[in-house]
Amino acid sequence: MPTRLRLLRFRPQEAALVAITAVWGSTFLLVHWAMEHSGPWFFIGIRFLVAGLISVIIFRRSLRGMRWSDVGAGAAIGLMIHLGYGLQTVGLQTIESSTSGFITAMYVPLVPFAQWAVFRKRPPAMAFVGAGLAFLGLLLIAGPEAIVTLSLGAGEVATLIATLPIAAEIILISVFAARGVDLGRVTVVQLLTAGVLGILTMPLAQESVPAFSWVWVGAAVGLGAASCVIQLTMNWAQKSVSPTRATIIYSAEPVWAGVVGRIAGERLPLTALIGGGLVVLGILASELRIVRRRAAPNDDRTS
Repeated sequence: MPTRLRLLRFRPQEAALVAITAVWGSTFLLVHWAMEHSGPWFFIGIRFLVAGLISVIIFRRSLRGMRWSDVGAGAAIGLMIHLGYGLQTVGLQTIESSTSGFITAMYVPLVPFAQWAVFRKRPPAMAFVGAGLAFLGLLLIAGPEAIVTLSLGAGEVATLIATLPIAAEIILISVFAARGVDLGRVTVVQLLTAGVLGILTMPLAQESVPAFSWVWVGAAVGLGAASCVIQLTMNWAQKSVSPTRATIIYSAEPVWAGVVGRIAGERLPLTALIGGGLVVLGILASELRIVRRRAAPNDDRTS
């Protein structure tokens, strides 16, 4: 049976994930700046409380029918957001955004295996190929010196641990989306949960309220609005986009972070540009499907 490769077009849901990934990638630099004026858990708390309040305004009508299943789903996803974004923000206090992007990218190869464990369904072979290409590209974006000199200090360890809840968040969104929970209610609960947990973590981390600064205020409000859009889009799109394919799209986050860094005055080396190309190639590879064409009954190929 002859074999051919078919490239599927991006659906609206996948295009939306590409768009929010671009927004997501721009947050590394903003958070890094904000950490010069604020503690990580306070910033995470304010950021997601702002996002939650915006979502309350958007979905105020649907909140009247709140069910315990919506609360449970939102709380579980919110906990993962709190841990993932919080630990990543802790890391950005002491490490560069490029190093943070490299370590955070470790969640890329985690999701297909996590999906396999949760759904008991092996992802398509090309999804693994795409994930591998994307991860290799992310290594080149970080640069060989970042790989060699990685010392695993407190910031690196915090960011590395953050990859686990980030991967879990993607899986949980798909699990609960398949169960038919209400999109608006879950978005509200998960954002408010992440925000409240951020504030409650402050005394445990011995963190105090920072002095007023327009830097952290502007960043928290702006990123809060962006977080609302990001989480809402993820919840909507992952109803029909698999966790593996979504992860491949999300893996382009450091590419967008590099673009923002370039605008801010950073120059990407050649290896980083090659890495960006590999990430794009990984996204395209993940869209390939091997299709086997059956021979027609009257097709006599023997002589």
